[in-house]
Amino acid sequence: MQDALYVPRLLKGARGWWYLGGHKLLLLGDAAVDSGGRLRSVVEHRLNAMGVNGPAPRPAYALTVLTASACNLGCAYCFQNTAPDPTGGSRPPRIATVSLDRRTAGRILRFVSGKMAESGLDKLDVHLFGGEPLLNPAGCRDLLELAADHGLSSAHMTSNGTLLTPELAQELAALGLGSVQITFDGNQIEHDQTRVRRSGTGTFDAILSNIAAANEVTSLRWDLRVNVSQRNRNGIPELIEQIGRRVDPARCNIYFALIYDTGIGFDSTAERESELIDEVVGWTVRATELGFQVSRPKPARPCLSCGFRDGRLGAVVNADGTLYSCWESAGKPGWEIGSVDSGYLPANQVDGRWVACGYGARNADQSEITRFSDAVDARILDYLHDMGRLDSTAGQSSP
Repeated sequence: MQDALYVPRLLKGARGWWYLGGHKLLLLGDAAVDSGGRLRSVVEHRLNAMGVNGPAPRPAYALTVLTASACNLGCAYCFQNTAPDPTGGSRPPRIATVSLDRRTAGRILRFVSGKMAESGLDKLDVHLFGGEPLLNPAGCRDLLELAADHGLSSAHMTSNGTLLTPELAQELAALGLGSVQITFDGNQIEHDQTRVRRSGTGTFDAILSNIAAANEVTSLRWDLRVNVSQRNRNGIPELIEQIGRRVDPARCNIYFALIYDTGIGFDSTAERESELIDEVVGWTVRATELGFQVSRPKPARPCLSCGFRDGRLGAVVNADGTLYSCWESAGKPGWEIGSVDSGYLPANQVDGRWVACGYGARNADQSEITRFSDAVDARILDYLHDMGRLDSTAGQSSP
């Protein structure tokens, strides 16, 4: 494939430079990097000769489907809201409501099979998305069941967690669902003021109870995203302890997502100063101490859906079969880029509508975001290295 599936990263650590290549993680000596913080060409050539930066393996085709565009929550900041609740309550107007049926699931998979054949891919990764995908459990089941005949190799779901019963968890796991991403918006007090049902009540206890109950009957894993804003950051240490007491940390991967975008119902982005770097690293350390899994920093990887045009490696599809470039634009009027029946629109119509993940962060300084992320990831790698939690290649020095 001509398009790069990863971009190596070079991060300044406490004992040298971390090089995050496509196939290996290396700790390089200071002599490997010039005074401008760039990898010396002779070192880069040697790394390439060692196979650190070989071609990426063929990915699974990344299919994201909104099984339901509606949501049972009324979070004021949701990117799918079209305006604030005019009454000041928790019922903001949202994108149009559509639900996936079995026939449309079949249409989507036929379209995807064609795209997979064009790109020479034989494995399919399905992402159940919404709205809240579990408002339409039949659509989730249909999509996974039918995908088994189209190379399904993995499946995951982004859910608010309030509707996941043990019975439903068992059914979806049996059909191939392997993990569920659930978001927390701070400690219990902050979360229950932010991530609310449309009746206005909180969701914290229900989410953790549902995770614990699903753990009893399935082997599902959990990706716990913690939104970090200026408003909730002081309560994050308490949140980590609260989650750790209620669910099995060994089944959970936890990560901290700084909020960069502002929009309808939200204007509290986190300030990316050095103190916050210390806090994020401290939260990560405490999470590992409690037994949570923490993903090792990796090379930069483009989204397979929005990072490659015309559905070559992935697609985002609304429940009615309409194509979008990104999960953030899905369901929004004016951002359609085609349909599974007729394919993608001509390039001159798609250009103004093709957006990538994070496009809502229009006022964010991307170079500042990169510097902050690099500083955090270098500190995390230093910690994992010191604790002996990295694979053996991580300790190698400059070739």
